[in-house]
Amino acid sequence: MTDASLPAAAPKSLLVADGRTRRRKAAETRFRLYGVAAIAIGLLALVFLLTSVLGNGVNAFRQTFVEIPVTLDEAVLDKTGTRDPKAMAKVTTVSYGKLIQQALEAELATRGIDTSALTEKQVMSLMSKEAPADLRRQVLADPLLIGQTITFDAFATSRVDGYFKGRVTMESASRDSNITPEQLVVAEAMAGAGLIETRWNWRFLTAPDASELRPEAAGLGVAILGSAYMMLIVLVLSLPIGVATSIYLEEMAPKNRWTDLIEVNIANLAAVPSIVYGILALALFINFMGLPQSAPIVGGLVLTLMTLPTIIIATRAALQAVPPSIRDAALGVGASKMQSIFHHVLPLAMPGILTGTILGLARALGESAPLLLIGMVAFVKDFPSAPPEGLMQPATALPVQVYQWTQRSDPAFVERASGAIIVLLTFLLTMNAVAIILRRRFERRW
Repeated sequence: MTDASLPAAAPKSLLVADGRTRRRKAAETRFRLYGVAAIAIGLLALVFLLTSVLGNGVNAFRQTFVEIPVTLDEAVLDKTGTRDPKAMAKVTTVSYGKLIQQALEAELATRGIDTSALTEKQVMSLMSKEAPADLRRQVLADPLLIGQTITFDAFATSRVDGYFKGRVTMESASRDSNITPEQLVVAEAMAGAGLIETRWNWRFLTAPDASELRPEAAGLGVAILGSAYMMLIVLVLSLPIGVATSIYLEEMAPKNRWTDLIEVNIANLAAVPSIVYGILALALFINFMGLPQSAPIVGGLVLTLMTLPTIIIATRAALQAVPPSIRDAALGVGASKMQSIFHHVLPLAMPGILTGTILGLARALGESAPLLLIGMVAFVKDFPSAPPEGLMQPATALPVQVYQWTQRSDPAFVERASGAIIVLLTFLLTMNAVAIILRRRFERRW
């Protein structure tokens, strides 16, 4: 049989998919479904995380207050009658506590609230142990209040606060050594009489941390201020150093094995675990240079070391994105190398530089491991002074404050830790939003 006698093959149509084409399309469909499934799983995990944090942390911004009239007896608070701040400062919180206890018992009797099932100590323990100190600070700030009857707002104790937020029940109170069901009954009666109210608490954002016995009085004031000081140091140091390094490596440095070695090390430093930077800071800044522990200056320096590789990489990418024709045109009209860089290249690369800087600062704001090693986990009650003195005084940071509160036993601190996470996430989202806005506002398309 010759070739001419073989049957002719059926012609293939481009409109009819063969088996190979169908398999390829099926593989593309599966890959698309895998991508959609991966995105869905990521979104579900994010929703679960945000729901958990918001569900536990929103109540941290609301606090239960006890509001009673208190008579500031001059015979107790200012025996000399001179309103001398030094003499008044000698009056301890014990005396203020007695005035509060007398006022609370009198107000409960006036409102007809039965406290016969409670001892005097149990009645007073409905209010926070921070109440005498709050009243003392209020009087020392305004001595003219002495002799008057003022409306005093004090925190309710954490168990009473938890009861009105649903965290504490009568059943749990019966097994709790810090609260009794009888005290909760009295608290309910006080709420019905208008003496107890749960409302927004600004002091959560402005007050310093409190001891384990006063979780209701703990705040983020020192942590927010400490984080602000460290971010100021990081911005002042990392931005000029990182930009200058990037300009030299990208625009001026010769391409040889030494610059290649530097570039490789910069890329490696960006991947180094943050705990390693903490060990370096402990050895260099504290043990060798003698800088104080828990100080924002040390935290700012270690976070600067962490942020520099990120800023350098982002800045170099922004410089590389500027077309070479910009440089050639500037040099062609007589500009020097420095003029072409600072007058033409750098302004065009500035959106990318700012974006990288903000993202680096956002990463530094959320770091806790290196700060734990330099002692910023210590309990800090007092606010640091204004810079530059405050940079050398003890402080803490938002991530470290979250870590501290999660290590304490009282459930109220877990609620406050979730509230601190919300504050931290708010700052991070704000910084990322600013980075996106800057990039879209100033970016140039070539």
